[in-house]
Amino acid sequence: MGFQLLPRVRRHFLLLFASFVLSLCSTTHAADMKITLAAPGPGNLLYMPIDLAKKIGADTAEGVSLQVRYFGGGPQAAQDMLEKNSDFAILGMPALAEQRASGNPVLCIAPISQVPAYSLLVRSDLKGKIRKIADLKGHVIGVMGHTKGGRSTTQMLTEYLLMRNGVAVDSVNFVPVSKNYTEQLAALDSGTVDAIMGDEPFASRMHQAGIGFYLADLHDAGAVKKLLGGLFLNAQLATREDVISRHPEQAEKMVKVLKRTLVWINQHSPQQIVNAFDFSNPEERAALLAVLTKYKAMYSPDGTFSAAQIRITEQFFREVSKESPAASTLEFNSFIVDKWAGRSH
Repeated sequence: MGFQLLPRVRRHFLLLFASFVLSLCSTTHAADMKITLAAPGPGNLLYMPIDLAKKIGADTAEGVSLQVRYFGGGPQAAQDMLEKNSDFAILGMPALAEQRASGNPVLCIAPISQVPAYSLLVRSDLKGKIRKIADLKGHVIGVMGHTKGGRSTTQMLTEYLLMRNGVAVDSVNFVPVSKNYTEQLAALDSGTVDAIMGDEPFASRMHQAGIGFYLADLHDAGAVKKLLGGLFLNAQLATREDVISRHPEQAEKMVKVLKRTLVWINQHSPQQIVNAFDFSNPEERAALLAVLTKYKAMYSPDGTFSAAQIRITEQFFREVSKESPAASTLEFNSFIVDKWAGRSH
Protein backbone atom coordinates (compact mmCIF):
# COMPACT_ATOMS: atom_id res chain seq x y z
CA MET A 1 0.00 0.00 0.00
CA GLY A 2 2.86 2.34 0.93
CA PHE A 3 4.68 1.59 -2.32
CA GLN A 4 1.55 2.55 -4.29
CA LEU A 5 1.24 5.98 -2.59
CA LEU A 6 4.92 6.91 -2.83
CA PRO A 7 4.92 7.99 -6.53
CA ARG A 8 1.97 10.34 -5.95
CA VAL A 9 3.62 11.82 -2.84
CA ARG A 10 6.85 12.28 -4.78
CA ARG A 11 5.02 14.00 -7.66
CA HIS A 12 3.18 16.28 -5.23
CA PHE A 13 6.45 17.19 -3.51
CA LEU A 14 8.19 17.86 -6.81
CA LEU A 15 5.34 20.10 -7.98
CA LEU A 16 5.45 22.07 -4.72
CA PHE A 17 9.23 22.40 -4.96
CA ALA A 18 9.05 23.55 -8.60
CA SER A 19 6.39 26.11 -7.69
CA PHE A 20 8.58 27.41 -4.85
CA VAL A 21 11.63 27.71 -7.12
CA LEU A 22 9.65 29.57 -9.80
CA SER A 23 8.23 31.92 -7.18
CA LEU A 24 11.71 32.56 -5.79
CA CYS A 25 13.13 33.21 -9.26
CA SER A 26 10.27 35.56 -10.06
CA THR A 27 10.79 37.52 -6.85
CA THR A 28 14.53 37.74 -7.44
CA HIS A 29 14.02 38.89 -11.03
CA ALA A 30 11.61 41.64 -9.98
CA ALA A 31 14.05 42.84 -7.32
CA ASP A 32 16.94 42.75 -9.79
CA MET A 33 14.99 44.89 -12.28
CA LYS A 34 13.74 47.53 -9.87
CA ILE A 35 14.06 50.89 -11.65
CA THR A 36 13.76 54.29 -10.01
CA LEU A 37 12.79 57.27 -12.13
CA ALA A 38 12.60 60.97 -11.24
CA ALA A 39 9.83 62.99 -12.90
CA PRO A 40 8.03 66.33 -12.64
CA GLY A 41 4.55 66.00 -11.27
CA PRO A 42 2.35 64.22 -10.56
CA GLY A 43 -0.70 64.81 -12.72
CA ASN A 44 0.90 66.74 -15.58
CA LEU A 45 -0.36 65.96 -19.08
CA LEU A 46 3.13 66.16 -20.60
CA TYR A 47 4.46 63.42 -18.33
CA MET A 48 1.25 61.38 -18.11
CA PRO A 49 2.75 58.33 -19.90
CA ILE A 50 4.89 57.66 -16.83
CA ASP A 51 1.86 57.64 -14.52
CA LEU A 52 -0.02 55.54 -17.06
CA ALA A 53 2.76 52.96 -17.46
CA LYS A 54 2.10 51.59 -13.99
CA LYS A 55 -1.70 51.77 -14.38
CA ILE A 56 -1.71 49.58 -17.50
CA GLY A 57 1.07 47.29 -16.27
CA ALA A 58 3.57 48.28 -18.97
CA ASP A 59 6.38 48.04 -16.44
CA THR A 60 5.54 44.57 -15.15
CA ALA A 61 4.97 43.37 -18.73
CA GLU A 62 8.65 44.14 -19.36
CA GLY A 63 9.81 42.58 -16.09
CA VAL A 64 10.33 45.94 -14.38
CA SER A 65 9.26 47.22 -10.97
CA LEU A 66 9.04 50.97 -11.66
CA GLN A 67 9.33 53.40 -8.76
CA VAL A 68 8.60 57.08 -9.55
CA ARG A 69 9.92 60.02 -7.52
CA TYR A 70 8.11 63.31 -8.20
CA PHE A 71 9.65 66.79 -8.24
CA GLY A 72 8.62 70.39 -8.83
CA GLY A 73 10.33 70.60 -12.23
CA GLY A 74 12.60 68.96 -14.79
CA PRO A 75 15.87 70.44 -13.46
CA GLN A 76 15.12 69.02 -10.00
CA ALA A 77 14.38 65.60 -11.53
CA ALA A 78 17.68 65.76 -13.41
CA GLN A 79 19.49 66.73 -10.21
CA ASP A 80 18.01 63.73 -8.39
CA MET A 81 19.28 61.49 -11.20
CA LEU A 82 22.74 63.09 -11.13
CA GLU A 83 22.90 62.56 -7.37
CA LYS A 84 22.18 58.86 -8.08
CA ASN A 85 18.99 58.74 -6.04
CA SER A 86 17.38 57.60 -9.30
CA ASP A 87 18.90 56.19 -12.47
CA PHE A 88 16.45 57.71 -14.96
CA ALA A 89 14.60 61.00 -15.27
CA ILE A 90 11.85 62.50 -17.38
CA LEU A 91 12.25 66.17 -18.27
CA GLY A 92 12.22 68.61 -21.16
CA MET A 93 14.83 68.12 -23.86
CA PRO A 94 16.03 71.76 -23.72
CA ALA A 95 16.45 71.47 -19.94
CA LEU A 96 18.46 68.27 -20.43
CA ALA A 97 20.57 69.98 -23.10
CA GLU A 98 21.38 72.75 -20.62
CA GLN A 99 22.51 70.13 -18.14
CA ARG A 100 24.72 68.57 -20.81
CA ALA A 101 26.17 71.95 -21.81
CA SER A 102 27.02 72.51 -18.13
CA GLY A 103 29.19 69.39 -18.22
CA ASN A 104 26.84 66.90 -16.61
CA PRO A 105 27.01 63.28 -17.92
CA VAL A 106 23.38 63.05 -19.04
CA LEU A 107 21.99 61.21 -22.06
CA CYS A 108 18.63 61.21 -23.86
CA ILE A 109 17.42 57.69 -24.70
CA ALA A 110 13.76 58.01 -25.82
CA PRO A 111 11.24 60.71 -26.82
CA ILE A 112 7.78 61.19 -25.31
CA SER A 113 6.22 64.31 -26.86
CA GLN A 114 6.06 65.97 -30.28
CA VAL A 115 5.17 69.49 -29.10
CA PRO A 116 6.19 71.73 -26.16
CA ALA A 117 2.80 71.08 -24.49
CA TYR A 118 2.67 74.15 -22.26
CA SER A 119 0.20 77.01 -21.97
CA LEU A 120 0.97 80.64 -21.15
CA LEU A 121 -1.81 81.79 -18.83
CA VAL A 122 -2.30 85.35 -17.58
CA ARG A 123 -4.16 86.41 -14.44
CA SER A 124 -7.75 87.35 -15.26
CA ASP A 125 -7.66 90.77 -13.58
CA LEU A 126 -4.89 91.77 -16.06
CA LYS A 127 -7.00 91.08 -19.15
CA GLY A 128 -7.28 94.76 -20.02
CA LYS A 129 -3.55 95.40 -19.53
CA ILE A 130 -1.98 92.29 -21.11
CA ARG A 131 -3.37 91.54 -24.56
CA LYS A 132 -0.24 90.21 -26.28
CA ILE A 133 3.19 88.74 -25.46
CA ALA A 134 4.88 92.16 -25.69
CA ASP A 135 2.69 93.41 -22.84
CA LEU A 136 4.45 91.05 -20.42
CA LYS A 137 7.38 93.44 -20.12
CA GLY A 138 7.95 94.36 -16.48
CA HIS A 139 5.75 91.55 -15.16
CA VAL A 140 6.36 88.45 -13.03
CA ILE A 141 6.14 85.08 -14.81
CA GLY A 142 5.97 81.70 -13.12
CA VAL A 143 8.03 78.90 -14.64
CA MET A 144 8.35 75.27 -13.64
CA GLY A 145 11.39 74.91 -11.46
CA HIS A 146 14.95 76.13 -11.54
CA THR A 147 18.11 74.61 -10.11
CA LYS A 148 21.87 74.97 -10.29
CA GLY A 149 23.13 74.08 -13.75
CA GLY A 150 20.09 74.91 -15.83
CA ARG A 151 16.88 76.68 -16.69
CA SER A 152 13.66 74.77 -17.03
CA THR A 153 12.15 74.20 -20.48
CA THR A 154 9.19 76.39 -19.47
CA GLN A 155 11.57 79.28 -18.82
CA MET A 156 13.35 78.79 -22.16
CA LEU A 157 10.03 78.67 -24.03
CA THR A 158 8.91 81.85 -22.30
CA GLU A 159 12.20 83.54 -23.16
CA TYR A 160 11.78 82.47 -26.79
CA LEU A 161 8.28 83.96 -27.00
CA LEU A 162 9.51 87.19 -25.40
CA MET A 163 12.46 87.53 -27.78
CA ARG A 164 10.28 86.91 -30.83
CA ASN A 165 8.00 89.71 -29.67
CA GLY A 166 10.74 92.22 -29.00
CA VAL A 167 10.82 91.91 -25.22
CA ALA A 168 14.18 91.72 -23.44
CA VAL A 169 14.40 88.62 -21.26
CA ASP A 170 15.82 90.60 -18.34
CA SER A 171 12.79 92.93 -18.42
CA VAL A 172 10.63 90.27 -16.75
CA ASN A 173 11.05 88.50 -13.43
CA PHE A 174 10.94 84.69 -13.43
CA VAL A 175 9.62 82.95 -10.31
CA PRO A 176 9.83 79.15 -9.79
CA VAL A 177 6.45 77.44 -9.47
CA SER A 178 5.98 73.76 -8.70
CA LYS A 179 4.51 71.23 -11.11
CA ASN A 180 1.23 70.57 -9.35
CA TYR A 181 -2.21 72.10 -9.63
CA THR A 182 -2.45 73.43 -6.07
CA GLU A 183 0.74 75.48 -6.26
CA GLN A 184 0.17 76.75 -9.80
CA LEU A 185 -3.35 77.83 -8.83
CA ALA A 186 -2.11 79.52 -5.66
CA ALA A 187 0.65 81.40 -7.50
CA LEU A 188 -1.72 82.82 -10.11
CA ASP A 189 -4.75 83.39 -7.92
CA SER A 190 -2.81 85.12 -5.14
CA GLY A 191 -1.06 87.51 -7.50
CA THR A 192 2.38 86.07 -6.74
CA VAL A 193 2.79 85.85 -10.51
CA ASP A 194 1.12 87.83 -13.28
CA ALA A 195 1.41 84.98 -15.78
CA ILE A 196 2.48 81.37 -15.74
CA MET A 197 3.87 78.98 -18.33
CA GLY A 198 1.80 76.13 -16.98
CA ASP A 199 0.76 72.58 -17.54
CA GLU A 200 -2.39 70.93 -18.74
CA PRO A 201 -4.85 69.89 -17.48
CA PHE A 202 -4.08 72.47 -14.77
CA ALA A 203 -4.24 75.46 -17.15
CA SER A 204 -7.69 74.41 -18.41
CA ARG A 205 -9.00 74.10 -14.87
CA MET A 206 -7.71 77.58 -13.97
CA HIS A 207 -9.17 79.02 -17.16
CA GLN A 208 -12.56 77.44 -16.51
CA ALA A 209 -12.50 78.75 -12.94
CA GLY A 210 -11.93 82.26 -14.23
CA ILE A 211 -8.47 82.53 -12.65
CA GLY A 212 -6.61 83.12 -15.90
CA PHE A 213 -6.85 83.45 -19.68
CA TYR A 214 -4.71 81.98 -22.46
CA LEU A 215 -2.05 84.13 -24.11
CA ALA A 216 -0.32 81.25 -25.94
CA ASP A 217 -1.07 77.54 -26.35
CA LEU A 218 1.83 75.28 -27.31
CA HIS A 219 -0.10 72.00 -27.56
CA ASP A 220 -1.39 72.26 -31.12
CA ALA A 221 0.99 70.77 -33.71
CA GLY A 222 0.01 73.31 -36.39
CA ALA A 223 0.68 76.28 -34.11
CA VAL A 224 3.99 74.77 -32.99
CA LYS A 225 5.15 74.22 -36.57
CA LYS A 226 4.29 77.84 -37.36
CA LEU A 227 6.14 79.14 -34.31
CA LEU A 228 9.20 76.86 -34.32
CA GLY A 229 9.35 75.56 -37.89
CA GLY A 230 8.46 71.96 -37.08
CA LEU A 231 7.60 69.45 -34.38
CA PHE A 232 9.41 69.80 -31.08
CA LEU A 233 11.03 67.22 -28.80
CA ASN A 234 10.21 68.26 -25.26
CA ALA A 235 9.46 65.46 -22.78
CA GLN A 236 12.01 62.67 -23.03
CA LEU A 237 13.60 59.85 -21.06
CA ALA A 238 17.11 60.54 -19.77
CA THR A 239 19.78 58.66 -17.89
CA ARG A 240 23.45 58.98 -16.90
CA GLU A 241 26.46 57.80 -18.88
CA ASP A 242 27.43 55.32 -16.15
CA VAL A 243 24.01 53.63 -16.33
CA ILE A 244 24.48 53.03 -20.07
CA SER A 245 28.00 51.69 -19.58
CA ARG A 246 27.36 49.54 -16.51
CA HIS A 247 23.67 48.58 -16.74
CA PRO A 248 22.57 48.81 -20.38
CA GLU A 249 19.91 46.17 -19.73
CA GLN A 250 18.11 48.59 -17.39
CA ALA A 251 18.15 51.33 -20.04
CA GLU A 252 16.80 48.88 -22.62
CA LYS A 253 14.00 47.78 -20.28
CA MET A 254 13.06 51.36 -19.40
CA VAL A 255 12.83 52.32 -23.08
CA LYS A 256 10.67 49.25 -23.74
CA VAL A 257 8.31 50.25 -20.91
CA LEU A 258 7.97 53.74 -22.36
CA LYS A 259 7.49 52.58 -25.96
CA ARG A 260 4.87 50.03 -24.86
CA THR A 261 2.97 52.82 -23.06
CA LEU A 262 3.13 55.26 -25.99
CA VAL A 263 1.85 52.62 -28.41
CA TRP A 264 -0.99 51.86 -25.97
CA ILE A 265 -1.91 55.57 -25.85
CA ASN A 266 -1.88 55.75 -29.65
CA GLN A 267 -4.20 52.74 -29.91
CA HIS A 268 -6.73 53.80 -27.26
CA SER A 269 -9.30 56.58 -27.01
CA PRO A 270 -9.09 59.50 -24.57
CA GLN A 271 -11.95 57.93 -22.60
CA GLN A 272 -10.11 54.62 -22.33
CA ILE A 273 -6.96 56.40 -21.16
CA VAL A 274 -8.87 58.30 -18.47
CA ASN A 275 -10.59 55.08 -17.39
CA ALA A 276 -7.16 53.57 -16.67
CA PHE A 277 -6.77 56.08 -13.83
CA ASP A 278 -8.62 55.84 -10.54
CA PHE A 279 -9.86 59.41 -10.12
CA SER A 280 -11.67 60.32 -6.91
CA ASN A 281 -12.10 63.92 -8.05
CA PRO A 282 -14.66 64.24 -10.89
CA GLU A 283 -13.32 67.68 -11.84
CA GLU A 284 -9.83 66.25 -12.28
CA ARG A 285 -11.19 63.40 -14.37
CA ALA A 286 -13.22 65.73 -16.60
CA ALA A 287 -10.27 68.07 -17.11
CA LEU A 288 -7.97 65.26 -18.25
CA LEU A 289 -10.60 63.88 -20.62
CA ALA A 290 -11.15 67.32 -22.16
CA VAL A 291 -7.48 68.01 -22.86
CA LEU A 292 -6.79 64.48 -24.10
CA THR A 293 -9.70 64.79 -26.52
CA LYS A 294 -8.04 67.89 -27.95
CA TYR A 295 -4.35 67.02 -27.60
CA LYS A 296 -3.77 63.24 -27.59
CA ALA A 297 -1.62 63.64 -30.72
CA MET A 298 0.93 65.58 -28.63
CA TYR A 299 2.63 62.28 -27.74
CA SER A 300 5.05 60.34 -29.86
CA PRO A 301 3.02 57.48 -31.39
CA ASP A 302 5.72 54.87 -30.79
CA GLY A 303 8.67 56.37 -28.90
CA THR A 304 10.91 56.59 -31.97
CA PHE A 305 13.23 59.56 -32.43
CA SER A 306 12.60 61.88 -35.37
CA ALA A 307 15.70 63.41 -36.96
CA ALA A 308 13.68 66.46 -38.07
CA GLN A 309 12.25 66.93 -34.57
CA ILE A 310 15.73 66.76 -33.04
CA ARG A 311 16.99 69.38 -35.50
CA ILE A 312 14.15 71.83 -34.72
CA THR A 313 14.65 71.44 -30.98
CA GLU A 314 18.39 71.95 -31.32
CA GLN A 315 17.83 75.15 -33.29
CA PHE A 316 15.46 76.39 -30.59
CA PHE A 317 17.95 75.62 -27.82
CA ARG A 318 20.76 77.44 -29.59
CA GLU A 319 18.51 80.45 -30.12
CA VAL A 320 17.76 80.79 -26.40
CA SER A 321 21.38 80.04 -25.40
CA LYS A 322 23.33 82.57 -27.47
CA GLU A 323 25.14 83.94 -24.43
CA SER A 324 26.66 80.54 -23.61
CA PRO A 325 29.34 79.26 -26.04
CA ALA A 326 28.98 75.68 -24.78
CA ALA A 327 25.19 75.69 -25.13
CA SER A 328 24.95 77.63 -28.39
CA THR A 329 27.22 75.10 -30.17
CA LEU A 330 25.91 71.94 -28.52
CA GLU A 331 25.02 69.15 -30.95
CA PHE A 332 22.07 67.11 -29.71
CA ASN A 333 23.30 63.95 -31.42
CA SER A 334 26.31 64.02 -29.11
CA PHE A 335 24.12 63.01 -26.16
CA ILE A 336 21.27 61.09 -27.82
CA VAL A 337 21.43 57.29 -27.67
CA ASP A 338 18.84 55.85 -30.08
CA LYS A 339 20.01 52.24 -29.79
CA TRP A 340 16.72 51.07 -28.26
CA ALA A 341 14.21 53.73 -29.29
CA GLY A 342 15.20 53.82 -32.98
CA ARG A 343 15.16 56.81 -35.32
CA SER A 344 13.25 57.98 -38.38
CA HIS A 345 13.91 60.88 -40.77
